[in-house]
Amino acid sequence: MEIKLFNSLTNQIEVFKPLRDGEVSIYCCGPTVYGDAHVGNIRPVIVFDTLRRFLEAVGYDVKLVSNFTDVDDKIIKKAIEEGVSETVITDRYIKAYKDVLASLNVKPHYKNPRVTEYMGFIISYIQDLIDKGAAYEIDGDVFFRISVIKDYGELSNIKKDDLVVGARIEENSKKESPLDFVLWKKTDVGIKWDSPWGKGRPGWHTECCVMINSIFGGKIDIHGGGFDLKFPHHENEIAQAKAHDHSKIANIWMHNGFVNFGDEKMSKSLGNVVLAKDAIAQYGGNVMRLLILSTHYRAPVSFIENTVVAAKNELDKIQKVYNQLAVKLQLEHANLESKDYDISKFLSSLSDDLNTSNALTDLFEMVKLGNVELRKNPADIKQIEKIFASLKAMLSILGIELNHPILTKELEEIYSKYLALKKEKRFEESDKFREQLLKANII
Repeated sequence: MEIKLFNSLTNQIEVFKPLRDGEVSIYCCGPTVYGDAHVGNIRPVIVFDTLRRFLEAVGYDVKLVSNFTDVDDKIIKKAIEEGVSETVITDRYIKAYKDVLASLNVKPHYKNPRVTEYMGFIISYIQDLIDKGAAYEIDGDVFFRISVIKDYGELSNIKKDDLVVGARIEENSKKESPLDFVLWKKTDVGIKWDSPWGKGRPGWHTECCVMINSIFGGKIDIHGGGFDLKFPHHENEIAQAKAHDHSKIANIWMHNGFVNFGDEKMSKSLGNVVLAKDAIAQYGGNVMRLLILSTHYRAPVSFIENTVVAAKNELDKIQKVYNQLAVKLQLEHANLESKDYDISKFLSSLSDDLNTSNALTDLFEMVKLGNVELRKNPADIKQIEKIFASLKAMLSILGIELNHPILTKELEEIYSKYLALKKEKRFEESDKFREQLLKANII
């Protein structure tokens, strides 16, 4: 199957060709763990989990890595405020984040590296950049020398001259250029490490480069994250990789759009966040996944009552038919685990730049077909088996986990009595059995 993905680096749809036959390496930037994740933070998690599931469904062995940034000024500030170590803070929010992932049916990642586990590699990487003339040290701080990268800004489509003139750049009199960014920060506050330049901690942009190098041993297939990471984070990753390895880190760069709360991007700085754990507790992980996947990953998603209710209603429709198909198959003692299905159209939609909105249209066509088959008398059980298997396969790729009712012998007898009484138009008596069946989600 030909797979096409939009490459943020070239601004083009490209045919995906992995670096190694049958294998795909993906790195998705993870959270800085100083607080609970909000709904906006979970979009890349869902998008890249779905991409991973799709690639696995078409036969690839996928290694998806997502990191934890567990050293940062915000973490240090929170630790000082609470009078605890940074590890207490990061352990707390890593656990909370993993709980959110589990609630969203996210498959375990190949690795979840912590920055603090790679400090030796980071220090060596920075020293290599200094040795190559791409970085310089002044008074314990180390900066990356932007002037060595001729086409700096190619990912974000920003020119150096425009940045110097128009961008709000943190001024530092030590820098050779206001565009140069920190690789190592000298500090006496909070967690710090010994280095050739004195005690300090790394800059944010170096961490991912080092972890990708250490885990994957060089260039990867796909590097992803939210659209807000294109500049400066991913731009600066590419700059370092060019200087260090003459590489752009990844063949394809993928960026998902924002989650908007009303008309604004959801962000902690704007104070309009809804915590992911609260949204999941209220609506469920399946609804949140369906909401996120209902829009193409590069377009913004609106998180408001109307869109959440719409996602819940859509999930209810899927669940109802899924249950009915499962019950029908059990009544006929047919195969609930059939692998005879056809989801080629669904896979074709996903192969077109992970178009989950079109894939959901394909899924709902299958739901509609299921409704049609359930109304037929006599039913075509083989066709119902195929539809049920197809829905199960589609839902698995989308990461939507549905349970179906298990028809026990007792419930089967109740169902038979209900149908018999209903056929005889003894509705008052049949309604008693109907209530039991409704409670068990049989009808």
